[in-house]
Amino acid sequence: MTVSARPPAIEVTGLRKSFGDHVVLDGIDLTVTEGTIFCLLGPNGAGKTTAVHILSTLIRADAGQIRVAGHDLAADPGAVRAAIGVTGQFSAVDGLLTGAENLILMADLHHLSKREGRRRAQDLLDRFDLAMTLVRDPRIIFLDEPTTGLDPRSRRTMWQIIRDLAGSGVTLLLTTQYLDEADQLADRIAVLDRGHLVAEGTPGELKRRIPGGHIELRFRDLPSLADAARTLGEASADDDALVLRVPADGTPQSVKTVLDQLGHQVLSADLITVHTTDLDDVFFALTGSPQTEQEVRA
Repeated sequence: MTVSARPPAIEVTGLRKSFGDHVVLDGIDLTVTEGTIFCLLGPNGAGKTTAVHILSTLIRADAGQIRVAGHDLAADPGAVRAAIGVTGQFSAVDGLLTGAENLILMADLHHLSKREGRRRAQDLLDRFDLAMTLVRDPRIIFLDEPTTGLDPRSRRTMWQIIRDLAGSGVTLLLTTQYLDEADQLADRIAVLDRGHLVAEGTPGELKRRIPGGHIELRFRDLPSLADAARTLGEASADDDALVLRVPADGTPQSVKTVLDQLGHQVLSADLITVHTTDLDDVFFALTGSPQTEQEVRA
């Protein structure tokens, strides 16, 4: 089944949440397709963690219609809890128990049989904190900044686990502060800012919305830089760095066009660098100044 033909795992319409007089989520609409990785991006205080807490039944929404795994969250939160798993930045583990004992405890709490609980524990011992969430094979997993504090190798291993879960049909909704993580993992991204959904799409769609791609040409002296600037027209020059920046989309054809223009004037650059729009550009273009959710609640 293609992604477009899959049913929604999460449907949110008009989600609102305030703490006192401060609006944290102001009418959010989201649809997360089954078996995909959906990422919430935004600065601190944008409402990402609050949204996850609501969708995972940890706190109540003030308004909105929410269905998770086909169940109405307000009418049947127990059915939602039975279908989901949640992993935050820090694991709730008993420091007096071994890793295997913690997993078996979780299996017992979820009413797995003794045999099945021990089998699942053995399978999951090498899967970081995420193992606590995976004990009972949830259909939907909420991951709130799951790689915070991990070293680069462990972070890459976690990425592969997330990809494997999505490949097996599990739906994952994650928040992250790492833009490269969203770019690597997400099928779709929603960008939140001050409680509003300001953009949504695939990583590629979001990057195409934001201008900023360019070709950077470095020259050996000012006369060469000046000649190239006259030849290329729409370009910005940095005389001190001897650099010329030419707007371009980063495709091979755009680079060839610039080089052909220089070649016709018997000009050449010492160094050529291509910069394509990335999620950093998207983030800074679409979001405002940061504000922590703790400040919002105060």
